[in-house]
Amino acid sequence: MTDLNGRTRLGDRELSRVAATRRGIHDRLAQLDAGRAPEFVPGHTLRLRVEFARQLRRRRTQVAFGLLFLLPIIMAIAFQVGGGAGGDAPQLVGLATAGGINFALFAEFASVGFLLVVVVALFCGDTVASEASWASLRYLLAQPVPRARLLRQKFVVAGLLCVAANVLLPVWAFVIGGLFFGFGPAHSPLGGDFSTGESLLRMLVVVAYICVTLLKFAALAFLLSVSVDNPLGAVGGAVMLAVISSIIDQITALGSYRSYLPTHFDYAWVDTLSSPIVWDDMIRGAGLSLIYSAVFLGWAWLRFDRKDITS
Repeated sequence: MTDLNGRTRLGDRELSRVAATRRGIHDRLAQLDAGRAPEFVPGHTLRLRVEFARQLRRRRTQVAFGLLFLLPIIMAIAFQVGGGAGGDAPQLVGLATAGGINFALFAEFASVGFLLVVVVALFCGDTVASEASWASLRYLLAQPVPRARLLRQKFVVAGLLCVAANVLLPVWAFVIGGLFFGFGPAHSPLGGDFSTGESLLRMLVVVAYICVTLLKFAALAFLLSVSVDNPLGAVGGAVMLAVISSIIDQITALGSYRSYLPTHFDYAWVDTLSSPIVWDDMIRGAGLSLIYSAVFLGWAWLRFDRKDITS
């Protein structure tokens, strides 16, 4: 809408959304009906694109993705300098230089036990606790952003970052491994070779399974994030669970009780390298991870909904 001089005129709704730093906006805002109730649409608060942009600009996000970007390059150079794996190396490590796909599988094998857990815990454990440590959480809720929506938006964005990190590592390792060692067919440590198409399909299954198994650590980190004001405590708690579970899992005297540990089936994705694929342990591992995740996330939602946000 324009006036007689051709200048743009804004209605009341559009005017209320214009930045107050523009010239003349304060005078025109003063002319609005002061008694009118402010418009509030809960679904328009804390939009995903806004939260996603905020998280991408954070230094910890950039450092985490930078590390995942550099790691395959460092490992490839190490293999080149060292002349390949030794004869007594595990089969998956010994085949790391057989091609790009084998190198990507080795990168996943070397990272899933600790590095990816740290990255997932960092993204999910820091998201709410950092707002509390900055004393900005109460202002987010005072806008007001509904509590359930705040948790949902935070967890969705953190989850997308986790999936992106888990996809970036094998894809970039495949490219680096192909440049260093060639793009030949994959060699299975269990015996046999796979065509390029079949190898990529199995690699997709590996990435999907690892995303599901990491979900339990993401959920625990998120639960701790809504429980403490210190992001380091939330991240460290999730990582500590992974470390303790891995140590206890080495105690064979526990027998079948080990199958209830969170990390017991984390390496079940190796069964994708058999022909045909053995799904039993992967199904158990995925089911166990989903159960843990449902408990942790439900607890997080319940705790945050009843929590008195004063800091």
